[in-house]
Amino acid sequence: MFYTYILYSITINKFYTGSCENIEQRLQDHLNSRSKFTKVAKDWELKYFETFVTRSEACKRELQIKKMKSRKYIETLIQTKN
Repeated sequence: MFYTYILYSITINKFYTGSCENIEQRLQDHLNSRSKFTKVAKDWELKYFETFVTRSEACKRELQIKKMKSRKYIETLIQTKN
């Protein structure tokens, strides 16, 4: 399985969107400063994810979310999932 996910840091009040195969390991990578963008904070929380069969589907969805360039869109995704 592959995932598209959204993280949130209260410290910097920002969302981060990514895709991966192992969501638990990827979250740990973000928390341990193994990503350029997310190393500025240590309090990333998984707020949303979608599951896909292929990596290409997950990457395509990640790009779709990023192209929206909208915090409101991300917040709506998170609210509708909960």
